[in-house]
Amino acid sequence: MQTWLTERFGITVPVVSAPMAGVAGGALAAAVSEAGALGMVGIGGRATPDWISRECAVASAGGRPYGVGLLAWALADIPGQVDAVVEAAPAFVSIGYGPYAEHIATLRAAGCVVATTIGNLSEARAAEAAGVDVIVSRGLEGGGHGRDEVATLPLLQSVLDVVSVPVLAAGGIVTARGLAAVLAAGAAGAWVGSAFLMCVEATTTPQERARLAAATDTDTVYGRVFDIGKRAGWPREWGDRALRNAFFDTWAGHEDELAQDDAARDAYAAGAAAQDFDVAALQVGQGVASMTAERTAADVVADLARAEELLARWR
Repeated sequence: MQTWLTERFGITVPVVSAPMAGVAGGALAAAVSEAGALGMVGIGGRATPDWISRECAVASAGGRPYGVGLLAWALADIPGQVDAVVEAAPAFVSIGYGPYAEHIATLRAAGCVVATTIGNLSEARAAEAAGVDVIVSRGLEGGGHGRDEVATLPLLQSVLDVVSVPVLAAGGIVTARGLAAVLAAGAAGAWVGSAFLMCVEATTTPQERARLAAATDTDTVYGRVFDIGKRAGWPREWGDRALRNAFFDTWAGHEDELAQDDAARDAYAAGAAAQDFDVAALQVGQGVASMTAERTAADVVADLARAEELLARWR
């Protein structure tokens, strides 16, 4: 499976593991890259420059290319994050969800291929105009943060028609069938997050992986309830997709009240600390029903690589 992605980074499987903050550290990135895809470290809004340096050192230890993901909205509070990334000089940097354009030149000067994630056609056009090297076209099926506007395949088709830079498809892609579908459409590869939540190299706990494995295809919800409950600081325009639970059902439609309710904030913090998933969020996409067992990153990448067999049936 040769695409722009495989040729640019010398990998064998056109897959990028999404930089899921709090889940994707250096160990997962290294394992994904060693397996033949492109692993990424997720840098959250509170990550320190020292943490970034340590995790990038782990990710790069095997000598394979890797990437990192930055949240643009958080950089004003921790400006040292960009400096730490520049010093580490990963092969690939995703930066988005906020004013990302001002950082593109700095990252490219450090030798990084720069991407941003978009959720609609207007954002895709703006990203190309800003000068990114690759666009991540994320449909509403995706887990974690993003827009809830256009589904993966409709968005991908539109984006491929209007931009000239390479495009990675994201949102609900968890198996070889999903990878084959987006490659057939013309994507340079897939941006896969949820499938790697079940990996032993991720920082998800056995309890989290068990809860995910028990979920059905209709168990995810989208909104801002969890962000508000944990006072995460995310801008209003991006909600997140996670497993439905009692906390979400209680507060959905009452977000303004939740923002003022300190007792609910404390209850959320206690639930998260206790791994009570009737309260705490488990971010995951709509492909969760296919995630039935704990695996290694190598297992996930090998399964996705079967897309080549599927595509060969139609040649």
